[in-house]
Amino acid sequence: MTYQKETIIAKANELKEALQATEAVTFYRAAEEKINTNQKVAANVGSIKKLQKEAVNLEHYQKFGAVKQTEDNIDALTAEIDHLPIVQEFKRSQEEANDLLQSITREISHKVTSELKK
Repeated sequence: MTYQKETIIAKANELKEALQATEAVTFYRAAEEKINTNQKVAANVGSIKKLQKEAVNLEHYQKFGAVKQTEDNIDALTAEIDHLPIVQEFKRSQEEANDLLQSITREISHKVTSELKK
């Protein structure tokens, strides 16, 4: 069976649409939206970015004790974010969506490789 490039691209678009309609991807997108609109997450991310800039400046001026303290503050904020239920839900949904994509990628690769060996 011979396919044209356009046919393959059309099939890829069909696959993309099917993936977007899966429970895993739908759940991931909903969790991502919750995270993006969560005030606590946004505030902590903003604080982390500010502290990261501060750490770079402190490192430039070789204030290594202050750099260490700033990095500890970044780690504490990161841990606080990671322990939020909304973030844990997002990570779980991200992992499920990634697992789905990887299994599909493996299956496509296997099928293509086996067809090429014929």
